[in-house]
Amino acid sequence: MPVADRTTFRTCPLCEATCGLEITVVDQRVTRIRGDRDDVFSHGFICPKGSTLRQLHDDPDRLRRPLVRRDGELEEASWEEAFAEVERLLLPVLAEHGRDAVASYVGNPNAHNLSGLLYVKPLLKALGSRNVFSASTVDQRPKELANAWLFGGGLTMAVPDLDRTDYLLVLGANPYASNGSLATAPDWPGRIEAIRARGGRLVVIDPRRSRTAEEADWHLAIRPGTDAFLLAAVVTTLAESGRIDPGPTGEWVRGLDEVVAALAPFTAEAVSETVGISAADIRRLADELVDAPTAAVYGRIGTTTAEFGTLASWLVDVVNVCTGNLDRPGGAMFPRAAAGSPNTRGAPRTGRALRTGRHHSRVRGLGETLGELPVSCLAEEIDTPGEGQVRALVTLAGNPVLSTPNSARLDAALATLDCYVAVDIYLNETTRHAHVVLPPPSALQKDHYDLAFNQLAIRNVANWSPAVLPLDDGQPEEWEVLCRLALIAQGLGTDADPSLVDDLIVDTLVAGAVADEHGPVHRRDPAEILDALAPRKGPARLVDLLLRTGPYGDGFGSRTDPVAPGVPPLSVDVLLDNPHGVDLGPLAPRLPEVLRTPSGMVELDAEPILADLGRLTAALDRAAPEAVLVGRRDLRSNNSWMHNVEVLVKGRPRCTLHVNPTDADRWGLVDGDLATVTGRVGSLEAPVELTDSVRSGVVSLPHGWGHDLPGARLDVAGRHAGVNSNLVTDELVLDELSGNAVLNGIPVVVTPAAVPAGSEVPVSSATA
Repeated sequence: MPVADRTTFRTCPLCEATCGLEITVVDQRVTRIRGDRDDVFSHGFICPKGSTLRQLHDDPDRLRRPLVRRDGELEEASWEEAFAEVERLLLPVLAEHGRDAVASYVGNPNAHNLSGLLYVKPLLKALGSRNVFSASTVDQRPKELANAWLFGGGLTMAVPDLDRTDYLLVLGANPYASNGSLATAPDWPGRIEAIRARGGRLVVIDPRRSRTAEEADWHLAIRPGTDAFLLAAVVTTLAESGRIDPGPTGEWVRGLDEVVAALAPFTAEAVSETVGISAADIRRLADELVDAPTAAVYGRIGTTTAEFGTLASWLVDVVNVCTGNLDRPGGAMFPRAAAGSPNTRGAPRTGRALRTGRHHSRVRGLGETLGELPVSCLAEEIDTPGEGQVRALVTLAGNPVLSTPNSARLDAALATLDCYVAVDIYLNETTRHAHVVLPPPSALQKDHYDLAFNQLAIRNVANWSPAVLPLDDGQPEEWEVLCRLALIAQGLGTDADPSLVDDLIVDTLVAGAVADEHGPVHRRDPAEILDALAPRKGPARLVDLLLRTGPYGDGFGSRTDPVAPGVPPLSVDVLLDNPHGVDLGPLAPRLPEVLRTPSGMVELDAEPILADLGRLTAALDRAAPEAVLVGRRDLRSNNSWMHNVEVLVKGRPRCTLHVNPTDADRWGLVDGDLATVTGRVGSLEAPVELTDSVRSGVVSLPHGWGHDLPGARLDVAGRHAGVNSNLVTDELVLDELSGNAVLNGIPVVVTPAAVPAGSEVPVSSATA
């Protein structure tokens, strides 16, 4: 007999919007997913991706059992066999070549994954290698560093107060397609439309007329990679007219006069040709920002994956300061997350200075940032012989063969490893090289809490999502998989209990909480706290601790006042009693307590940033290439890992090369035929789509495609393979401050392909 229908609620883990889902389950099968109309944050909004959690769970290509390479082929194995193979391959590398012979790569899905956020760091510590890489250095690392220098924390981020602003300036972002990023908000489109409905304005700076730009009151088609010049000119324009006024925030800002003086060379006239925007429009933009009752400047991946990504990220907040819009309602404000945020723990205002370059990569000497090396140097660390050569790799989700520069080189390098262990639900273009693949449970089989994205949310909320479906027979929890890997790396064997790692983590966190003289459990008995957390274990126990010692927590009995109408101080139990989430209110001014800088001030004049302005000045008169490549985002696509869901990839091909008709005439391109795009490191072929939505001199190809490599087991994605844009991006071109890859504004040559699109040559063909 079928089990009676049940309805459960959870937060969608597929992008940063954190929308609430209402999920209907019959006989342990999901039968329907729709938006949760009672969710305190999303109010029923859902995008096309959210409804596909069932398809992802049921995907026949999703791995349910470990794979072990035997005689060159990956075959299913038991969990014990798989862990034994990890031990057999990994320990000899560590013994013979040392811990730096092992590298790790942490992929983007970990930011959406509770076990990844809580247990990856202990695994990395157990591996003990300095060769740590992640998707952060092909994404947001410049913004993290700018935040750390300005405010004292990588995730201390001033997000746009969308629901109250009168003027939103968006650079390098397309939230109508992405649902927003580094500014967590369900239904960005609805919130933008509400800005305009209340008489506000939306201005978009983008070399493409994106879906968001189509909705804008004003769209300025900037030359790719020049956002830092434009923002610097806005500051200088305001200074020239005497209109810089930080307002009350100025009391907590250090170095404004020095910054204004340093930016003086970047006048509207001086940068106009570089950015491709008239001086008159730059001055108008500056005036509109300062004239608006409230305004917020928001920059995203188009500004960070660029040559001056850290400067552009810093200048976003410099403009917010100069217009008096930092830390004020309707401007750019700081969230106050319920759990896990460093800026709600310890002493307010003051903290340690950010240090970068504490170690360097072996081959190119690239500096570390936030504990990681730039992923652009991973391939060379593997394929360059010599002392310290990387011989083993552990990847935790992600697909760097598609997501990192000069990816053909990395693809070839992975095939030479002595040991490659992947934790992943798919055999994709990267994990096809693995010796062992350990598949975690599906998203529907795991508890969820947004530790990362609640720190970036435009409204303070908290939701706990219990697992919807049970684990498969014999399937370990994801945290147990990561803990067992850590124990193997430490030489404790395959039989060691993963709870050893889990207990060590919670003991460490409890010790920190009772030692925090500014926290609610200062000097309490750790044993008392641990007893109160029982009998939970794993992520649920850790989140319960973080909630209860957080700014809205019950402090294990020390707080009793409601945190919202009818809602007592928070714990996991309280959130379980509130399945649609708890609304903790709109953002409120937090300066100066949010700061963790050495001076206790917003350090606008951070020395590394000011020193980098010389590089920007030197590039001011540089000639623009004839053509540059930029990426683009589609609402139904989330990097590479959702292309195996038919409903998200069906319809017209999305992996096409957008070309302006004027450029097509110059280059001899025909709509629908193949074009060859060539960069320093290689070339690719893609079908041409003529459109005036890209400015002349710019071609656009979405990232995350190229599902045609042998050995991957992605049936749907393989039938919609597309082409990998990172075959032409250059691993040698970086933002010098952050080591972040430059993935936008890549100089390329575009020519007609040798054969038309209707020939036998696949549209995803490429050469390196």
